[in-house]
Amino acid sequence: MQPAEKSKGCPLTPLVALLTGPWTLHIIWTLSTQGPTRFGVLKRQVEGISSKVLTERLRMLEEAKVIYRDYKPTIPPQVTYRLTERGEDLHIVMTQLNTIAHKWYN
Repeated sequence: MQPAEKSKGCPLTPLVALLTGPWTLHIIWTLSTQGPTRFGVLKRQVEGISSKVLTERLRMLEEAKVIYRDYKPTIPPQVTYRLTERGEDLHIVMTQLNTIAHKWYN
């Protein structure tokens, strides 16, 4: 579900639906703190995620224009992911959530 879709309900609903998918916030946080990241590195940094689920989440975030997929047809192919401007908008919120998490759980 794309946050850009216009609905008659609350505009927050599609955004929350996008962000609450499994692993989504972790992927966004990793990209926002690490910068452009290759698939294999991203998989190692998001501990416990399978390749299949990571691929699904990345495709969903790319479709929602939260991340950009940079593909270079080398051998082996080089695929790098980074946040788009829309994804960068989430960085401030993610940083605030991180601050609260450290306050509550440390």
